[in-house]
Amino acid sequence: MDTSQSADAMTISVMKNGPYAVTGGPPLSKQTIGTNAAGESTQWLPGEAYAVGESYFLCRCGHSSKKPFCDGTHAKVGFDGAETASRESYAAQAQEINGPVLALTDAEPLCAFARFCDRDGNVWNTVSRVRSEPAREAYVRQVGQCPSGRLVAWDLATRKPIEPELPPSIAVVEDPQQGVSGPLWVRGGIKLIAADGVAYETRNRMTLCRCGQSGNKPFCDGTHASVGFRDE
Repeated sequence: MDTSQSADAMTISVMKNGPYAVTGGPPLSKQTIGTNAAGESTQWLPGEAYAVGESYFLCRCGHSSKKPFCDGTHAKVGFDGAETASRESYAAQAQEINGPVLALTDAEPLCAFARFCDRDGNVWNTVSRVRSEPAREAYVRQVGQCPSGRLVAWDLATRKPIEPELPPSIAVVEDPQQGVSGPLWVRGGIKLIAADGVAYETRNRMTLCRCGQSGNKPFCDGTHASVGFRDE
C-alpha cells in the first residue's frame, strides 16, 4: 500500500445504524498513547498494520467480534447510530486564546480524551508563556498530538494554522493508561460523509466513535473511557 497516496480518492461513509464504509484504501494501523512516569500522555507509539484492501468496513457499534472490522453485529443488537454532531465548521465551534506569538483554538465538543493537552501545565495556560523558538516548537508539537483536532495552534503573525504533517490514514487508538481502547483516528484530510450523504468539513485530524456510545456521533466524545470499552 502506498502511504504517500493522496486523500482525494479516500472516503469514509457513515452507514445508517451500521459501520463506517471506507473506500480508496487508506492504510489502517494501531496507535497507542504512550505516557511518562507521571502518567501524562507524551507520545504516539505506532503498532501493527492491518491488512486492508481498496474498501473495507469498520465497526461503529462496539460489538463486533472482529474489531476493528464490522461483522454485522450492529443489526443483531439494534444499534442506534443516529448522528448528533454539529455540521458547523471547526471555526464556528471553536474558542480562541491568544498568546504573544501563538493562538490556540479549541472546539471542545470534539474532545476524544487523549490528554496530551494536560502535560506541562496544560496548553490553555501555557500559550501565554510561549515566546522563544524552542518553546514555540514544543507547544506546536504538543497541540498537534491532539488526535481529534479539537485543539489547533495558530501563528499570530500569519494568522495561519500550524498542523502536523500526517499521511492520509486511519489509526485504531489504544489507551493503556486508562485501560481502554479508543476511537478511530482519521488523519491527513480524508473525507467523511454522513449517512444522509452530506459531507462533514474535511480536517487533518478527526476521531470517530467506535464504542457505539458517543453523544456526539459520528465523532468520539471520550465515552469509551467511562464505559471501559475494550477491543477484546
